Amino acid sequence: MSSFWLTVYVLIWPVIATGVFLTLCVSLVIDIKAAKKSGKSLV
Repeated sequence: MSSFWLTVYVLIWPVIATGVFLTLCVSLVIDIKAAKKSGKSLV
């Protein structure tokens, strides 16, 4: 494996992890707003 591809591989994982984390956070905020609107508990 060339050093270019190794560098790309190492640098892409934080981008993927950040995308997953942001998706989870946005979904949580949407769920919290929906729960408050309907008067239900999130737990």
